[in-house]
Amino acid sequence: MVCMVSRTGRQMQRYNKGHRLVVGCIPYRFTRNGEFEVLVISSQKGHAMMFPKGGWETDESVEEAASRESLEEAGVLGIVQCELGKWRFKSKSQGIYHEGYMFPLLVTEQLSLWPEQNLRKRAWMTVEEASEACQQWWMKEALEKLVNRLNSSDFESAIS
Repeated sequence: MVCMVSRTGRQMQRYNKGHRLVVGCIPYRFTRNGEFEVLVISSQKGHAMMFPKGGWETDESVEEAASRESLEEAGVLGIVQCELGKWRFKSKSQGIYHEGYMFPLLVTEQLSLWPEQNLRKRAWMTVEEASEACQQWWMKEALEKLVNRLNSSDFESAIS
């Protein structure tokens, strides 16, 4: 069963030396034609495009947090794969630093109803389109890492 309500509040958020820990995913799929696409979402205010991400809470693993954020914000379920990396970035809204962890999410199901469907738009894009649309430098770097991983001969070992 899928929870249809987003978590709210910061009481259970994880921090490292004062930096809020956030976790996100790059949801991706291969089309019937074998083309690689990634799913981007709008910010809550609807202006910026990005990948799903949010706070890592104390009652979940980093992979569980990544999966939850993808469900809440983008309405997709899938397989969380090996971490792409960790980035330190400044929050635009609060002006404080966060540590962000990003994971690939091989999408297995796209839901027609999800918790934040009235707050966000979602769109499947090519890598080039997503890189242009995404305004956060660290998410662009994560996308580049994912593409390099998928293009490498070590892909099979990287996803396990």
